[in-house]
Amino acid sequence: MDALITAAARALATGDLLAALGCVALREDPPALALRGIAMAQLGQLDTARELLRRARRAFGPHETVARARCRVAEAEVALAMRELAGPSQPLQEVAALLDARGDGANALQAWLILARRWLLLGRLRDAEHGLAQLADRPMPPALEAMAQLTAAALALRALQVAPARAALARAQAAADRAGIAPLRREVDEAIAALDRPAARSLQAGVARSLRIDDVPALLASGALVVDACRRGLRTGTQWHCLARRPVLFALLRALAEAWPGGVERDVLIERVFGIAHPDDSLRVRLRVELGRLRALIAAQARIEATPQGFRIQPCHAQMVTVLLPPIDGEQAALVALLADGAAWSTSSLALAMGASQRSVQRALAELQAAGQVHTRGRGRAQRWQSVPLAGFTTILLLPAALPIG
Repeated sequence: MDALITAAARALATGDLLAALGCVALREDPPALALRGIAMAQLGQLDTARELLRRARRAFGPHETVARARCRVAEAEVALAMRELAGPSQPLQEVAALLDARGDGANALQAWLILARRWLLLGRLRDAEHGLAQLADRPMPPALEAMAQLTAAALALRALQVAPARAALARAQAAADRAGIAPLRREVDEAIAALDRPAARSLQAGVARSLRIDDVPALLASGALVVDACRRGLRTGTQWHCLARRPVLFALLRALAEAWPGGVERDVLIERVFGIAHPDDSLRVRLRVELGRLRALIAAQARIEATPQGFRIQPCHAQMVTVLLPPIDGEQAALVALLADGAAWSTSSLALAMGASQRSVQRALAELQAAGQVHTRGRGRAQRWQSVPLAGFTTILLLPAALPIG
């Protein structure tokens, strides 16, 4: 490796992108193309970066397997930044194994970290945990360690493990300080600051209050009957009933819990759950059927009692009924949370992360765009969606496919 390539690599490692480009800007040999691609990616020119990395990979000879593998890792990093989340993970795992076998442990760990971050965005939290486990107890450069700890913190927060998340962020901050890369330090500082913003709301006996992420596990462990509108379920102590796939039953449960200790009139329940303002006898029959199903499901935790005008919920053992609400309401809240990272997402990637059809996501995005909450750039297959980062609260509890609590 010649002196200019060495100087460019060192400049990239310290975050001095302009110095790195100054060393290789006019060169067309494969190492220079690869370094220019990495620098352009860090400058946000992702399309240019990907093309440079592909040219570099093709230009390396067939015997230069390590160099080609490094280019594949860099391409995967660019694809992650572009939120291109489709495709199998096996090829990148094979690249990681090859680099590890050839003694390039740092790039092997980088490949596993990319996989972990991709799985985290897709809500595949068990896979993300497995990816991070490949980095455990292995030495790595400070910048890579900071990103690994940021990912570990995000994974812990998705499971509402706040103390481990704070510990991981402290390690990330120390690693970012050692790396001396200003954008990385800012990213860590922003993640730490997000923990002190409102993450949810609680409603108890008509009284609402904001909750930080630290307050949520305490609420869930308080022994109250908690109707969780973030994960769509019911919790009392260690008992957890997931109703994410039973939207009618959850809507009934939430309406009754929000009215506790009072009740809800029959016609109000019908309008809220079925969306019909002027019910007929068939809807009243359907309401009784759905309430019967809900009674059977939560019989060990709460009773649903009839009142002269409607129905009310009464906990069996808990003293209080609390509704845990996301920081913002609306069917599109999870989309808003995904887009809040400031990255440009394709519709297909959003659909993958949401576990929904592209058509459903397109309709939701159109509604958000009409409301001025998101904007788009590009057209056709190049169309990408973005939103203004949400600074007033953290969106952890809005993200889809969170780990079940308990």
